[in-house]
Amino acid sequence: MTGWGAGRRVRIGILTKVFTAELVDAAIAKHDRAERRRRLLPARLVVYFVLALCLFARESYEEVLRVLTSGIPGSRALARVNRSSLCRARARLGEDVLETVFRQVAGSLATPATPGAWWRGLRLLALDGTQFDLPDSTSNGDTFDGPSTTGGVPFGFPQVRAVVLAEIGTHGVLDARLGGYRDGERSLAYPLAGSTGTGDLIIADRGFWSVEFAHAFTAAGADLLVRLQSNHLGTAQEELPDGSYLSMARPGKEVRLRAAREGRTLPKHVIYRVITFTKGGKVAHLGTTLLDPEQYPAAELVALYRERWEIELAFDEIKNHLGPGGPIRSRTPEGVRQELWAYFAVHHAIRQFAHTAALARPAVDTDRVS
Repeated sequence: MTGWGAGRRVRIGILTKVFTAELVDAAIAKHDRAERRRRLLPARLVVYFVLALCLFARESYEEVLRVLTSGIPGSRALARVNRSSLCRARARLGEDVLETVFRQVAGSLATPATPGAWWRGLRLLALDGTQFDLPDSTSNGDTFDGPSTTGGVPFGFPQVRAVVLAEIGTHGVLDARLGGYRDGERSLAYPLAGSTGTGDLIIADRGFWSVEFAHAFTAAGADLLVRLQSNHLGTAQEELPDGSYLSMARPGKEVRLRAAREGRTLPKHVIYRVITFTKGGKVAHLGTTLLDPEQYPAAELVALYRERWEIELAFDEIKNHLGPGGPIRSRTPEGVRQELWAYFAVHHAIRQFAHTAALARPAVDTDRVS
């Protein structure tokens, strides 16, 4: 029991060390969510409670309260609060505060000494989508939708679709966008370009590549390494010494018209490099904005593409190691988004501690720290 209790205190310590009172209060003030009446729960404590729900995802509200009040100074006010009051307090707090808390901590973790975080001077990032199961409430189903039969009959749980940008070497989530089950991953991915820049190499699977996608990230200064579908090979322009070739693609008419309506400018064409390789006995293709075959050899890029799977491990950490391994708690759409931003924030804090622990000894890979 002593070890179990000590472990819980360590986890609560993550909240107070990473999510300082000043950081939390700034997020509350930004969205004007401070309590208006003295009898209401302090908004700061409600933020810590939501974060603690993610640290102890398999525990009841009552047990999370007990752990929280024993580990965070000034949280005794929570000890006498019932479940319904906590639900109302979460609703008053809203989702924006937790999103801001996440964005305040979600900076880069990798350093030059981080094993697996860099390749030829480029920081390695992975981009991919995933789904989170939700409680089967009417509001969740109406807002997020979920899988259904060909006849439109729902089955399974409602789901949130999240597209996530994460560091390969640390699994730290740098940015994310949330949508419904039927929202396209590519459209959710466009805003993530704002969290990338010069010196970043974004690795992504099939389904993301398009002229519009490539332009969004290269305009931010980043480079791309993306698995291509067969209809995205473009028009060959020049064969390169290593067997790859430069290709050109133009945005389609509908894409250009939509961009014009939204006040965005797209290039007339993009030039990218196509690398052909064999995977599982089948021919596959990669598209990259790294055009120089001498500086960025094709064989190394093919091997590097496999590192994209590190983001799947990050998803597993969030859903199964940190999370409940099934539907999350919240039965309202705003509560769902609030909870997911809290999961991303807490996961980033844990990866920060794991990375610090890994670097405390000679070059241990952060991926090996549980």
